[in-house]
Amino acid sequence: MTTSSWTVTNLIKNTPVGEVFSSLEKVFTLKGEYVNDDKLSDIIRVKIQDKHYYVKRYTLGGKGIRKYIGRSRIRAEWENLLTFHDLGVPAAEVVAYGEERCSGLFKRGAAITEEFDNSLDMRQLEQHHDYLLKNHNWMNQVIDQVASAARTLHQNNFIHTDFKWRNILVTIEEKPRIALIDCPAGTKVASIFLERGIIKDLACLDKIGKKKLSKSQRMRFYSRYIGRKINNGDKRRIKKILSFFEGRE
Repeated sequence: MTTSSWTVTNLIKNTPVGEVFSSLEKVFTLKGEYVNDDKLSDIIRVKIQDKHYYVKRYTLGGKGIRKYIGRSRIRAEWENLLTFHDLGVPAAEVVAYGEERCSGLFKRGAAITEEFDNSLDMRQLEQHHDYLLKNHNWMNQVIDQVASAARTLHQNNFIHTDFKWRNILVTIEEKPRIALIDCPAGTKVASIFLERGIIKDLACLDKIGKKKLSKSQRMRFYSRYIGRKINNGDKRRIKKILSFFEGRE
């Protein structure tokens, strides 16, 4: 028995865009600009009425046991982005999503997000626009926004698990804005597991941060993240953050 669910959000419902993305069947026949693919999924960029949309399509539920049972990777992606919006964390705008299952097993699924105009992910920023990282006023605005996003997630017991620069978009303008993308492994955790998750998330952010940002900028991030001055307890946590990936890289 095959079951299918598909949601078109109010942002595009009853519009030409909504018609293009009106069903899972239509989405899997779409052609567009190739962005990426792997064994699980492909991503294409589609232009409709002067606006671009990213279409991510999965034909496997995930890796390991996730291929067969439990929350699929694509479901986790759209649910986590919707959670970010519910929490007030800036994230890519989801316009349509859904999946198909056969006898309870994942068959295929997709999620479509609206392009975050005039933006790059922070990894691309680091690789191609290094001059912006050296603009302290501009970069401090980015640091403050990322710190606020991380604080809100963690205050709500949500761990990203892959909080890397490549998963944060930032607009290339005088007053930059950020948006989170790609979070298929993120989840809410019990309080007992929260601290380790926090350390991993902040260590992920610092992998490039320690190479590209000054010590004062990194301390600014942490101070904004905790919302106060750094104390001795924070220094112990910071040591754990700095040593988290030792021997793994």
